[in-house]
Amino acid sequence: MEMNNQKQQVLLVTGGSRGIGRSIAINAAKRGIGVILTYNNHPEEGEAVVHEINGSGGKAFALQLESANIGSFNVFVVSLSQLLKKEWNRENFDYLVNNAGIAQRTLIKDTTEEIFDELVNVNFKGVFFLTQKLIPLIADGGEIINISSGLARFAFPGVAVYGALKSGIETLTRYFAKEFADRKIRVNTVAPGPIDTGFGGGKGDEEHRRQIANMTALGRLGEADDVGLFIVSLLSDNSRFVNAQRIEVGGGILI
Repeated sequence: MEMNNQKQQVLLVTGGSRGIGRSIAINAAKRGIGVILTYNNHPEEGEAVVHEINGSGGKAFALQLESANIGSFNVFVVSLSQLLKKEWNRENFDYLVNNAGIAQRTLIKDTTEEIFDELVNVNFKGVFFLTQKLIPLIADGGEIINISSGLARFAFPGVAVYGALKSGIETLTRYFAKEFADRKIRVNTVAPGPIDTGFGGGKGDEEHRRQIANMTALGRLGEADDVGLFIVSLLSDNSRFVNAQRIEVGGGILI
């Protein structure tokens, strides 16, 4: 149910048009949070999520964002500011979830500098500089959640750069929490384990999926909502003293 425009909390989730990002957007809206989601190349997917939220009584909008294009961030911030003022009569928002990312499926010996740079730009550099640009717009007492991966804790062949960058995101989270502490902005990391989405070709053959599922204590792959619902649960006073933490949502994989 839509709340008063001046009082409704607002979430910005990057990469909110599919998978975990979509789940975050939809479940946040169900809790009465206004949603702004970003998409990269597929506006129809972003608008589909917006249509679903608005059709259920929520309030959502989609903005285009290319996470690897750092030079576009100033224009994005202007568009975001205009949207906040027009639709919520606000100059700031409450929650940022840095969810947008790209996966890797190359062995170290096959990883080119081009592949390396693209992974860095989206998964680390983009997160750093987008947060830097957005921090003046985040309300005091708000929260930032950075999406990491179980691959920052355990290793599989073919994802070396991705896993290393996610380890960097987890360290960066602690620095964000330290430097933004004077404004009481909490910063945490959520690290999904094996989630059954199409991210990076994640829906592999049935035998591979079964092998991964058998590595988890719960004996199954996760679903997008397993992560999305948990992240939304962090966006409340129920988690008001959780800060600078890394929380893995992986069903107990490789414990």
